[in-house]
Amino acid sequence: MNRTDRLYALVEELRAVSPRPRSASWLARRFEVSTRTVERDISALQGAGVPIWAEPGRAGGYVVDRARTLPPVNLTAAEAVAMAVALHRLGGSPFAAAAGAALRKLVAVMPPAAVAEAHRLAGRVHLVGDGPGTPVPAVVADAVAAGRVLRLRYADRGGADSVRDVEPLAYLGNSVHWYLVAWCRLRDGVRCFRTDRIRSVRPLAEPVTREWRPGDLDVPVDRVRPLTLV
Repeated sequence: MNRTDRLYALVEELRAVSPRPRSASWLARRFEVSTRTVERDISALQGAGVPIWAEPGRAGGYVVDRARTLPPVNLTAAEAVAMAVALHRLGGSPFAAAAGAALRKLVAVMPPAAVAEAHRLAGRVHLVGDGPGTPVPAVVADAVAAGRVLRLRYADRGGADSVRDVEPLAYLGNSVHWYLVAWCRLRDGVRCFRTDRIRSVRPLAEPVTREWRPGDLDVPVDRVRPLTLV
């Protein structure tokens, strides 16, 4: 068994018995390597972010947090590349960084042979240009997720700046732009703010108290499609 396969197998062995520990000597016998090799492998996994820790005592050993690890994912090479292409289109979205992290996590738990094939297939895919070109500031994305009021300096279509406190409610996105939908306290109503026109932004301590309804916007309801996870 090569080292890559052994690292996957170590995680799976620890997942299978979690929350019970496995000692380094037990793992060494199981994988027919030295105790020192097991310790180096565990250290490498910990360095890669796998939630493994050592339980002290005679009955102790290594334990993995089963809830924070995934079993091997049976994605095909084509499925992995399809996800990469789809996530590429999120380049300017509020979830671009999270999308990249999710893809890396999935690839990390794919079988090594499938990863190699996915890399070969991805090398044959070429994309022209980037995804939607109006990035969402991280502080805006954080405020929407946390439900916090924002203070924006915003430029209208004529370039005139204004400062306003807004309650973030939702996002609207198309193939070109992302918009922050928010209750604007300056205008006393729901407004859409194009994210590339946000000059500066500061989160406030106040929580958002309003809810967004698609009918609040001057956009035909049948043109607004909510995102689903299925």
